[in-house]
Amino acid sequence: MTPVPRPPAPVFTKAWEGRFAEATDPEVERFTSSFSFDRRLYRYDIQGSIAHTEALGRAGLLTEGERDTLIRGLKEIEAEIAAEGDRLQAAAADEDIHMHIERRLVEKVGEVGGKLHTGRSRNDQIALDLRLYLREETRTLLELIRSVQRALVAQAESNLDVVLPGYTHLQRAQPVSLGHQLLAYYEMLERDRGRFIDCLKRIDQMPLGAGALAGNSFGINREVVARALGFSDVTANSLDTVSDRDFIVEFLSAASILMMHLSRWAEDWILWASSEFSFIDLPDRFCTGSSMMPQKKNPDVLELIRGKTGRVYGSLLTLLTLLKGLPLSYNRDLQEDKEPLFNAADTVKSALRLLADLVRQVSFRKERMLEATREGFLLATDLADYLVLKGLPFRQAHKVVGKIVRQSLEERRPMEEWTLAELQTFSPLFKGDVFDSFSLTGSLQRKGGVGGTAPQSIEAEIRKIKRKLKG
Repeated sequence: MTPVPRPPAPVFTKAWEGRFAEATDPEVERFTSSFSFDRRLYRYDIQGSIAHTEALGRAGLLTEGERDTLIRGLKEIEAEIAAEGDRLQAAAADEDIHMHIERRLVEKVGEVGGKLHTGRSRNDQIALDLRLYLREETRTLLELIRSVQRALVAQAESNLDVVLPGYTHLQRAQPVSLGHQLLAYYEMLERDRGRFIDCLKRIDQMPLGAGALAGNSFGINREVVARALGFSDVTANSLDTVSDRDFIVEFLSAASILMMHLSRWAEDWILWASSEFSFIDLPDRFCTGSSMMPQKKNPDVLELIRGKTGRVYGSLLTLLTLLKGLPLSYNRDLQEDKEPLFNAADTVKSALRLLADLVRQVSFRKERMLEATREGFLLATDLADYLVLKGLPFRQAHKVVGKIVRQSLEERRPMEEWTLAELQTFSPLFKGDVFDSFSLTGSLQRKGGVGGTAPQSIEAEIRKIKRKLKG
């Protein structure tokens, strides 16, 4: 009986093919591939691979020639990927950017390329790539925040004497300087900078050498690798290292708070740009029109900053949900950390770049702001403070002025038009100097403490900020 010929063994191209008896299902390959989004990490992956190659050489695992060959090949691949850009295509074997680079390295330099992965796992490799990427992104964000802050300070300095209504509950409350309002956004951003600076401390720990989960067996000096890559420290526990994404959660948390601040600011200026407020005029190039209504000028950039805030929040929630049930150590779920991270980082950078330019170009309608201060009884609190200085307890002073406001509303008559005799029917403490309280300038000047809206307080704060910006 003629034996039935056995089919040829399948040809595998996966790095882990030795363990498996059949090829990966094509649908599984499509489902599990991360190349389409993690390819943007190629520079960091090659940077880490070069540092790892040098460490293998120091550990005696590569000859000097092998080390140089690998490094030369890696640099050629970096140039190759940079030239390809978005046209870069993955081979069937390329599950991710790591395997693409390793495959191309073997194609370029031969079997010695297979030595690159000695003592390294994709688990600690991607942890390194993400930390390198996020370190750079965080530093970029810090620079962009500073750019917006500088624009705010310049506008604040130019608008110290511009008065507009300050609002609580979206109701006119007390007069404030426009410079003071602009510096409020500066302070929000300064807290954001502090959070990102603090986040950098946790990012700045080098994970390479953790291996798949238990460390490496080749005596690689992790501290030397850390210094080569510009890290100040190494991670302390290999199990934690390969599964830790706290640094991403922390970054996304800081990014979410930043976007919340930008969204609040955007909402202010969306209102200010409306006909009902008319406090600002946005440059045409930051607005769009209507496909139906020819007169419209819509603040779309500000509206999208407000809208895209939810996208960044979603990235944070995605990561928190992803991590909440994962056992130690690495799990493939962690592949899902990259797209929300990349999306959030790109969104925040775009918002900051646009806002820095917008702040420099916006026009403030100062006369309209001043006109708005004449409505809404903005000096009522100053009138109550006057009575307090005359010896009346504040709660009683509040009640007296409240009655004056009510009477003014009934008579449709501005409070500033009341005569001294009429005011004295509410309280005999009113004297001729009461009319000093009906001054916008005086109201601002009286708020002269640290953090107040008096021009001299704002000038002092600007001097302090400028020293900080130079540092």
